[in-house]
Order: sequence, then C-alpha cells, then structure tokens
Amino acid sequence: MRLIKVGRTAQLTRNTTETEITIELDLDGSGKNDISTSYKFMDHMLVLLTRHSGIDLKVKATGDLTHHTIEDIGITLGECFLKALGDKRGINRYGSALIPMDESLARCALDFSGRKALVLDLKLNEECDIEDVAIEDIRHFFNSFAENAKMNLHLHVLYGEDQHHIVEAAFKALARAIKIAKSVVSDEIPSTKGVL
Repeated sequence: MRLIKVGRTAQLTRNTTETEITIELDLDGSGKNDISTSYKFMDHMLVLLTRHSGIDLKVKATGDLTHHTIEDIGITLGECFLKALGDKRGINRYGSALIPMDESLARCALDFSGRKALVLDLKLNEECDIEDVAIEDIRHFFNSFAENAKMNLHLHVLYGEDQHHIVEAAFKALARAIKIAKSVVSDEIPSTKGVL
C-alpha cells in the first residue's frame, strides 16, 4: 500500500523593486513544467529539477539583473517547498543521490530538517560563465533555496571538466534527493522532537 498525502502544493508571488517571481509547485506531480526565467540555462536546470524530482513546477520570473532574478527564484522556490511540505508529517525527510552527467559526478544529501545548513562544493571555474548565467548566481540560487526551504543541503561535485555538465549533474543529484526526501512513508512526524 502506497501512502499519498493530498494537497502538497504552494503558489507564491514575490514582488520587489527588482524582480517579480511567481511559482506554483505540486510536490506530488509527474514532472510537468512551465518555466520562463528569461535565462535559458536556468530554464534548463529548473526543467531538469522538475523532471527528476517528480514535482510539477511553474515559474515565471522577470527582473532587472540576472543576479537578483536568480537569487529571488531560489528564495521563492524555497518558500514554496516549505509551504507545500507543511508539518512534514509522514515524509522520508532525508534524501541522497549520486548522479553522473557524462564526465561529471555529483553527490547530494539533504534533510528537510527545518534548519538551514549549506555545504556547497561545485568545483567550478570562477572565471567563466555558464551559457547566460554567472557562476556566482548558481551559488546564490542554491544558498537561497536551502535557506528558504529550511533544509540541510550538502551538494558536492566529485569531479568534472565541462562547466555545463558539472552544474547539470548537481541539479540532477538535488532533484533525485528531493524525490526521496519528499516521499510519504508513514503518518508520523520524522523526528524524535515530534516537530520539524
């Protein structure tokens, strides 16, 4: 018998003087997506995240600068995860994955603990952009996502050469870890404290 929680969804809009971000999330989706961030590489990464985590995701984002837009996508997406997970009753809570992407290999371990911790080692060349996104913006996305989802996120690239492949492996590892962690496996809060 498979346990399924109903209604693990969230819809949020973040409006600032710099950005306008609207996100709709369904944790129990099938990988459907409608992503428009104005940045082709970020669109590609969010489509991968959606497909490999088994969530449905709509993202519409506009902003004045790449940095502001991508950071605010991370903030809003994290807030959506936190809202959709609710009291986290019954979830697996932990997830991990080891994912290759051609010559690159990424490892992700996460915990929807209610506390933010981020350990990030992407082994990226700081002097290069990836397609239409700067390396620092990729880092800001992961930081903003972890902080606002209130999760422990440990994301490491063990090795790789192609910058695109390195980040793609990282996003796929994150997605597969999310898929495991969000899975409903019981009807209890997965904590000795009784709250997450």
